[in-house]
Amino acid sequence: MKRNLLKYIVSASITAATVCSLAQSPIELPTMGWSSWNTYRVDISDSLIIRQADAMANLGLKEAGYTYINIDDGYFGGRDTLTGRLKIHPTRFPGGLKTVVDHIHSLGLKAGIYSDAGANTCGSWYDKDSIAVGVGLYGHEQQDCNMFFNELGFDFIKVDFCGGRSQSNATRLGLDPRERYTAIHEAILNTGRKDVRLNVCRWDYPGTWVAEVASSWRMSRDISCRWDVVKLIIEQNLYLSAYAGNGHYNDMDMLEVGRTLTAEEDRTHFAIWCMMASPLLIGCDMTTLDDQTLALLTNRNLIAIDQDTLGLQAYVVKHDPNAGGSYVLVKDLVERNGLTRAVALYNPSDAEKTISITCEELEMGGVVEAEDLFEEHSRNVMLSNGLLSSNVPAHGTKVFRLTATQRLPRVRYEAETAYLTCYQELCNPYSVGTAYYEKDSLASGGMIAANLGGRALNDLQWRNVWCQADGEYKVVIRCATFSDGAALLVSANSGIGQRFTAEQAKDGFVTLKLRLRKGRNTVRLYNDCGPMPDIDYMNIRS
Repeated sequence: MKRNLLKYIVSASITAATVCSLAQSPIELPTMGWSSWNTYRVDISDSLIIRQADAMANLGLKEAGYTYINIDDGYFGGRDTLTGRLKIHPTRFPGGLKTVVDHIHSLGLKAGIYSDAGANTCGSWYDKDSIAVGVGLYGHEQQDCNMFFNELGFDFIKVDFCGGRSQSNATRLGLDPRERYTAIHEAILNTGRKDVRLNVCRWDYPGTWVAEVASSWRMSRDISCRWDVVKLIIEQNLYLSAYAGNGHYNDMDMLEVGRTLTAEEDRTHFAIWCMMASPLLIGCDMTTLDDQTLALLTNRNLIAIDQDTLGLQAYVVKHDPNAGGSYVLVKDLVERNGLTRAVALYNPSDAEKTISITCEELEMGGVVEAEDLFEEHSRNVMLSNGLLSSNVPAHGTKVFRLTATQRLPRVRYEAETAYLTCYQELCNPYSVGTAYYEKDSLASGGMIAANLGGRALNDLQWRNVWCQADGEYKVVIRCATFSDGAALLVSANSGIGQRFTAEQAKDGFVTLKLRLRKGRNTVRLYNDCGPMPDIDYMNIRS
């Protein structure tokens, strides 16, 4: 009875977090709302935006946690040639934007707007919206931010980069993303507004600097309503869990749910976005939602995973090339290293596959209970011999919430779950000397961390090494390669690093003892002065 009561309390707290997590959580949680771009591109109007806001308020979406109504590209009307002030499109928004923002706010919702870090927007280039030439933030950061956030009262801004990339603007303007987004961040702060959310849209993971300036950032190219594109975005985000959390998130782009994907693909699309703590921005016409799509978009069990107060992105705990390249993703809920975890069994292949994983691999012990979160009312799932196993349809995903009476220590830490301090995806990592993740069929999880070392910041860190007690632990690090002249230093919690060379690594394995403390630890691998070996994984045992 006591265990069932605990389970009820945990489930209730998770569901409650869906609606009021923003008020309760000490961190900012992933943005939930709607955006105009996927369905309408630049063909928007004041009446269209108002209809969408009304639909969000009236269909139960607001109660499910959706809050933001975001006006994307298409509202611009040029700039005043004397003052530089932005003009609003005279036919799409004849009454301006203020009345639209006021209506959104009157519904208890928040309003979002769009701009570009360069001089021109994506719509002016790709949609030939010539009236929008010259309307980007470049050279007008403070002027536009004062207008958006003080005069008009917007609460969110998505900032694109078409005008900052020479290939996608007529003036061939090439700008530095870090400089531009930092300047925009500072302009927002200068308005006095501390509650504005900035979304960086640079189309690949920009670099670890982005968490200093933005609430969320795009980590892929634009989404479209095709399964191969959705699958590719998921693949790109599988190994970025170390860069999300603490109020800053990898944005997998707006949702295509409710458009032309199959029902199974819609379910996977939404479920994986939730598992990966991505912003959830509906991209379809909310006034024509069918019952099935509305039920999926308001699935409180899945939304609770996205809006969990820990703000964590799920990481890959198992990849099986023999099961259609399937993946098992996992993340803690409610409490770090606690007794509740979310687990997704993801099948990207074109045929049904059986996906299995042991409770031990999921670090769950004692009595373990699983609940199927796609069910309207969470349904208990029987675990046979400590095994979570399910037949998963092609392009499908099963999601479970596991509760256990015991949390087992994590033994293996894959390199692809570690934080690479210099990680970025905008430049060739060899040309700028930054570490990256690389596929390796011989690696434990199929991935390694490569191109490490050479300077202090180009390191690898496991930042959540959890120990149940203070003590000395045996650590084994498998190096995928360890060439002559390379060296590896290993430290714990900012301590002095122990140095190893290729001669000391037996068959590529480095073995040492580290003193770790109870609770969270950081284990760092580095070489300030020269190259490091490529890293496969680290095992830790007491």
